[in-house]
Amino acid sequence: MSEFQAPTPQEREAMQAWAAQLADPPRIAVVMPVFDPRPDWLQEAIESVRGQLYPHWQLCIADDCSTNPDIRELLEIAAQSDERIHVVFRERNGHISASSNSALELVDAPWMALLDHDDLLTEDALTWVARSILEQPSVRMLYSDEDKLGADGLARDPFFKTDWNPVLMEGQNAVCHLGVYSTELVRAVGGFREGFEGAQDHDLTLRCSRQLHRDQIVHIPRILYHWRLHAESTASGLDAKPYSNTAAQRAVAEHLQCLQVSATQVECSEAGLQPRFAAPVPAPSVSVIIPTRNGLDVLRACLLSLLSKTDYPNLEVLVVDNGSDDPATLAFLADLESDGRIRVLLDPSPFNYSSLNNNAVNQARGEWICLMNNDIEVFQPGWLVQMLAYGRRPGVGAVGARLLYPDRRIQHGGVLLGIGGVAGHAHHGLAHNDLGYYCRAQLAQEISAVTAACLLVSKQHYQAVGGLDAAHLSVAFNDVDFCLKLGEMGLRNIYAPTAVLLHHESVSRGYEDTPAKQARFAKEVAWMQERWQHRLTADPAYNPNLTLDGEPFRIARPPRLKRWVS
Repeated sequence: MSEFQAPTPQEREAMQAWAAQLADPPRIAVVMPVFDPRPDWLQEAIESVRGQLYPHWQLCIADDCSTNPDIRELLEIAAQSDERIHVVFRERNGHISASSNSALELVDAPWMALLDHDDLLTEDALTWVARSILEQPSVRMLYSDEDKLGADGLARDPFFKTDWNPVLMEGQNAVCHLGVYSTELVRAVGGFREGFEGAQDHDLTLRCSRQLHRDQIVHIPRILYHWRLHAESTASGLDAKPYSNTAAQRAVAEHLQCLQVSATQVECSEAGLQPRFAAPVPAPSVSVIIPTRNGLDVLRACLLSLLSKTDYPNLEVLVVDNGSDDPATLAFLADLESDGRIRVLLDPSPFNYSSLNNNAVNQARGEWICLMNNDIEVFQPGWLVQMLAYGRRPGVGAVGARLLYPDRRIQHGGVLLGIGGVAGHAHHGLAHNDLGYYCRAQLAQEISAVTAACLLVSKQHYQAVGGLDAAHLSVAFNDVDFCLKLGEMGLRNIYAPTAVLLHHESVSRGYEDTPAKQARFAKEVAWMQERWQHRLTADPAYNPNLTLDGEPFRIARPPRLKRWVS
């Protein structure tokens, strides 16, 4: 892990020189609530602040009536040894929120960073924070990547995070360590709230984020914090502090309420928190568009399951028949259309997936469009309600479902940019209940793209970006391109894992297994790389410390990040 954290001797010298020449260096207070830690771990935590290459800091410690007398002596010696260290000894134990607020009262710096009493900052942590503050003057909240420190003293389990992802924050504290905040902002929202112990940082981040534009929240994609693994720490699992689950549920439920998002409940699972939603009243009209050519075996399962198992009251189903000539398929469609359950749109033109969908959208009556492959099968009734709940949020573009192969492995869990040169599916091939990389297979989140195999978007947004690109992307990557065009409009795409469907992938279209198909695919790859070159290697839903080669979420070696340049 050293290539991701330890600066070289030359970098140490450059960082110290950079900090020394700053005319107006940002001062950063490290806030540390303390209660009965192991004395050696507390000493190491303090030394990790004193050892910072960036000297413009203060350390504000509040001891919450530790029962071990050695703690008081250790803290008094620390305060006497460095004028930048300030300590208050509380008169009664109030738990971590009250203790954090006591430490906050000592802060006179414009920035504050949070450090637990048994964790460690990397020696360059505050240097990177200060540099980010100076480079982005509008910033008010920052956070970094992190890892865990085992009993053997070795770092492990790096958490390479996304850029600011407010939907993911509803499922987990994706900011966590190292979190840095404008002191003025923290005081303005009331500091740490008593009653939210165990999730006090998560709650603080949610409340602060509601006061900010997303551009004011900066992710530093570097490991700046070591979270110590031990039995009492949530680094070892949420079971270490079970009360934190209840506090986090309350914090997220209140956050959704403030955002005017109506959730029926916030469930707590092994993966994290998962809001659940009910259909809006009145329910907006949704047009499901399914292109097909013959393929009765999959089409029958698709349509019958869609019509019988979908628990949504205002649904229109459009089947785009792209030249079916199988009598059984034609008879099946005719029966469903005569019953009034579907509409069949005839489009015998040469196969162009983008064009088929675009033409159908123009004829759709729904306010919302759901693109669906004819090899999708519905088996959970609430899938569309869950997708629509995210789609109706302000600023949202496309919403994608979690798609499973028939054997219940994950086929689609969102699309990551740059994988394999253009894009690839996240968590592909994992078991349906596998948590994935830091639980991201199971948690709702902003994602750069989702698959058109099951994609929900408002008709207004679909048409505003010109739909799918029929001229350049007749088959492959049209959904990725479509999602990126939504992003250019300032809209965010969302992966909604609580919407689960089966996908018999490539049963209809097949694979790129002929020279003509391979040539067309290569042409579409080249077009995507030219059109979106600036985005394919900088996915905000991924991390530059992770690889673009092969399966995603593996560590990039060598790292794709540049080293310190003064």
